[in-house]
Amino acid sequence: MTLDRKLRYGMVGGGPGAFIGEVHRMAAALDGKIELVAGAFSSSAEKSKQKGEELNLDPSRVYGSYQEMAEKESQLPEDERIDFVSIVTPNFLHHPVAKTFIEAGFHVVCDKPMTKTVEEAEELCRLVDEHDVIFALTHNYTGYPMVKEAREMIENGKLGEIRKVVVEYPQGWLAEQVDNKQANWRTDPKKAGVSSAVGDIGSHAENLVEYITGLQIESLIADISSFVEGRELEDDANVLVHYKGGARGILYCSQVSVGEENNLSIRAYGTKAAIEWKQENPNYLHVLYQDGPEQVYKRGNEYLTEAAKHNSRIPSGHPEGFIEAFANIYVNFANTLSAKLSGEDPGELDLDFPTVQDGARGVDFIHKVIESGKKSKWVDVDYTPPS
Repeated sequence: MTLDRKLRYGMVGGGPGAFIGEVHRMAAALDGKIELVAGAFSSSAEKSKQKGEELNLDPSRVYGSYQEMAEKESQLPEDERIDFVSIVTPNFLHHPVAKTFIEAGFHVVCDKPMTKTVEEAEELCRLVDEHDVIFALTHNYTGYPMVKEAREMIENGKLGEIRKVVVEYPQGWLAEQVDNKQANWRTDPKKAGVSSAVGDIGSHAENLVEYITGLQIESLIADISSFVEGRELEDDANVLVHYKGGARGILYCSQVSVGEENNLSIRAYGTKAAIEWKQENPNYLHVLYQDGPEQVYKRGNEYLTEAAKHNSRIPSGHPEGFIEAFANIYVNFANTLSAKLSGEDPGELDLDFPTVQDGARGVDFIHKVIESGKKSKWVDVDYTPPS
């Protein structure tokens, strides 16, 4: 039995002036399977009401706090209440908001990093299991079709044994002191946590490596810097990585690389071949060989794997980008949730989205990088979150 309606969701955060909330709303709406019906869009009840009016929501479903939203949505009939919540707040609110809604029985989509501390992340892992809810983390770069193609190549042995991985995520928007909402919370330890650059973009880079290659970190050593005077958290990090099984890696993330926008890229070198993918030109995957010509795989073609095709919407030659990749997290989550609500098993390709355990590994990674950077020494990372 297929669910005969759209999934209903509420949003916490994403009020006036917020960037990522609008991205989530566009991504969730793209495939027509999800509708926004409720929200607590700001810690200010007035601003939350303003955003609700802009989005043409029923005023009775626009709340002054996330606690009120969880309580009142729980009291609504099952055919009216939200099915899940989307959490798009600054980092420090991810844990309390997620915990509140999980304990109320709601499924969750949460922005990254999942929490500020490893202990909070592990608590969410246990709560997700205890309450039998579905939890998706929006590491949206895993949603690109050619990222999925790269993953399939490595899983199928086309590259041979992976020896070396280089992943970079340079930005330049914080190369000087910036005074706006987005910059202020990301550089504030009370709201961002222990890290700025690593937590905000380095966590994406680490997750992308693990997703594509399947490699997990054994140990690392980091060099972290705060180049802008007065900035409490790091704005640049360079990390050497040892992976389980012997592969080596380099991870570089920076918010002070002048002229860079969102130049996330990854190169993985195996014993047979290598791959290269760039987020700013995401519809192409380059495959390199020692004894043959370079090959370029293009999004939207029939020769691609089912995973890549499953996450494409339009024919080749019509670029798909950031919003579509973000939407792939939402639509796979939605298909999985719809199957659960219908009493069915989800398809294997629909289960392809980052989970609460991915979130816990990401939080541990952030803390280990900062620990290593402060001590200037190798640290062990061998970490398994609660399942």
